[in-house]
Amino acid sequence: MAGVTDAAADPAPGSGGGGRRGGAPEQQDSGRGEPKTLWGSSEARPPAAGPGQPSPQHRTETLGFYESDRGRKKKRSLSDLSLLRFISAELTRGYFLEHNEAKYTERRERVYTCMRIPKELEKLMFFGIFLCLDAFLYVFTLLPLRVFLAMFRFIALPCYGLRDRRLLQPAQVCDILKGLILVICYFMMHYVDYSMMYHLIRGQSVIKLYIIYNMLEVADRLFSSFGQDILDALYWTATEPKERKRAHIGVIPHFFMAVLYVFLHAILIMVQATTLNVAFNSHNKSLLTIMMSNNFVEIKGSVFKKFEKNNLFQMSNSDIKERFTNYVLLLIVCLRNMEQFSWNPDHLWVLFPDVCMVVASEIAVDIVKHAFITKFNDITADVYSEYRASLAFDLVSSRQKN
Repeated sequence: MAGVTDAAADPAPGSGGGGRRGGAPEQQDSGRGEPKTLWGSSEARPPAAGPGQPSPQHRTETLGFYESDRGRKKKRSLSDLSLLRFISAELTRGYFLEHNEAKYTERRERVYTCMRIPKELEKLMFFGIFLCLDAFLYVFTLLPLRVFLAMFRFIALPCYGLRDRRLLQPAQVCDILKGLILVICYFMMHYVDYSMMYHLIRGQSVIKLYIIYNMLEVADRLFSSFGQDILDALYWTATEPKERKRAHIGVIPHFFMAVLYVFLHAILIMVQATTLNVAFNSHNKSLLTIMMSNNFVEIKGSVFKKFEKNNLFQMSNSDIKERFTNYVLLLIVCLRNMEQFSWNPDHLWVLFPDVCMVVASEIAVDIVKHAFITKFNDITADVYSEYRASLAFDLVSSRQKN
């Protein structure tokens, strides 16, 4: 049986095609005698179809690869559904936030810092405004008494024959100079016509007034910075020890420079108050709106700069001084308007909305500015507590007697 089976499976050479059952009819090659099928050469025969694969009749040769019609139809259907699959993936995909725990924790702390900024900043502003108020009231309350005591000592000591002792202490010399500057500037301000200044400013256009107000703000900052140096130079020149070599122009020139500075700065403050008064009394509130919008320009010039803690402290002090000055200007405007209306309390309620609008805009600008500065420079809100401690230390140090 085995021989019969082998003979049937392997026909002898030279026999016809009767030995293959169900196979393709063979043709004899005239050259080499190799058999050919209907598919051509045996090397070009497509691979046999595996289980679950299409038959060779459903395949197409493309660049040496065989691709079935069913595969092409499947790819075409998948490409048609690619938009739906994309939308489905976007709607159901998740977020692996735990892989960036440090980054998101830092951003959460930034949010908490921005939420704490208004409270900490206003505590600093509240403390700083009271320091400014203390210095302002000192000029009108304690300074006259100190000047009186210094003048009494200056007159009384020679009468008792105590010529070997120093007549005045350095602090008393400074008090007398402050009093003289205050009195001289007070009499000089009597020659300034406020009514003429008011009508001159009121006759200008809105754009001109806006430009004038901006120039006054810049000039106020420059005067405050340079004027403090002038006053300190005067006080040191007047109290410098005698044995040291003097390299200055003398006390009298410094005194006249200080008087001129205080007089010009007082006129500047008066012009600012007059401009604000014109804005309050104008029928068109556009000028007041433009003046308040000028505060928001300050945000653009500050938040995108590099700030260290020391720079932020200096800017905070400047904001304290600016806010206190604005409160004083608003008080002057309200008192001036109340005087014109015979101190009628009903007119105060007319001014009250505008006053609240100016104060609210100033507070909002300061909060936004400091919040973004601390965010961009990675400064915590605890730094404002350090600023309050520094101001308190400076206050205590200034009260100590050398």
